Amino acid sequence: MKLKKPNFWDLKDTSLYSILLSPIAILINSLNKISIKKKYHSNKIFTICIGNIYLGGTGKTTLSIKIYNLLKRRGLKVCFIKKFYSNQEDERNLLSMKGFLISKKTRKEALLEAIKRGFKIAIFDDGLQDKTIEYDKKIVCFNNKNWLGNGKTIPSGPLREDINSIRKYDHVFLNGNLENLKNIKNFIKKNIDQKLNINIGEYVPTNIKKFKKNKRYIVFSGIGNHSTFIGMLKKYKMKIIKDFEFPDHYTYSKEDIAKLINLSKKFQCRLLTTEKDFERLRNKTNHIFNIIKVDLKLQDEKKFIKKILN
Repeated sequence: MKLKKPNFWDLKDTSLYSILLSPIAILINSLNKISIKKKYHSNKIFTICIGNIYLGGTGKTTLSIKIYNLLKRRGLKVCFIKKFYSNQEDERNLLSMKGFLISKKTRKEALLEAIKRGFKIAIFDDGLQDKTIEYDKKIVCFNNKNWLGNGKTIPSGPLREDINSIRKYDHVFLNGNLENLKNIKNFIKKNIDQKLNINIGEYVPTNIKKFKKNKRYIVFSGIGNHSTFIGMLKKYKMKIIKDFEFPDHYTYSKEDIAKLINLSKKFQCRLLTTEKDFERLRNKTNHIFNIIKVDLKLQDEKKFIKKILN
């Protein structure tokens, strides 16, 4: 079982917890600024890193898949790279379903494998804070709804780096259901950098037509941003009777599954979840779950890809 992020991380007003933890946050920030003298870079492969500074739920995996597909359609030999973490099997399985994945204990090891296999482009799902590799393009993702949370760094808040660090990235992606965009853009231009490349990604369910709008659903997920998932479903007029939020990468127990199935019978509803969650349920039950498949619709898609490949 995993713990959910603390609620005070997303409070606009500074909480007592945030203040008490600020000395640790300052220490972590100081340690993070210590840089390795020389990062690894290869001219044999073009590297794109898609990550975040807000911890979890920013759409980096969905964006990685989107960019992979766009490059693949252009006839380019591209692969995914994801550092191996034992608790992220769901994301590895999802990436493997969508394309060719190389996952090793270190990103450099995975990159060397990609070069050996003759790939021309490597898309890193996560790794902006990795100090061992010099990426050709760096993309930082945010969720429109959470944005910066309380604006403080871990453990006082949800940020891995100070917000001003986004100046060093090539593109900023604002992902979600198109909410809060004006406020975020104004904040970036006023407080950080007017010249930053700001891109918009909208979550779109690709198999929504298979779901009848007169049916009722109990929705559950263990992803980084459950509320954005629910918001997308409501936007498409799905009838949600109840919803349950589990921690990101949550390992479902037999008791969890039995409870959800019993609730669906009690309320005469169908159970609905994400592709990522289904990867954690696949071998644990014979129950048929309804799965929403999600794509990220990019504004100015062609213009963005031209900038990436320039």
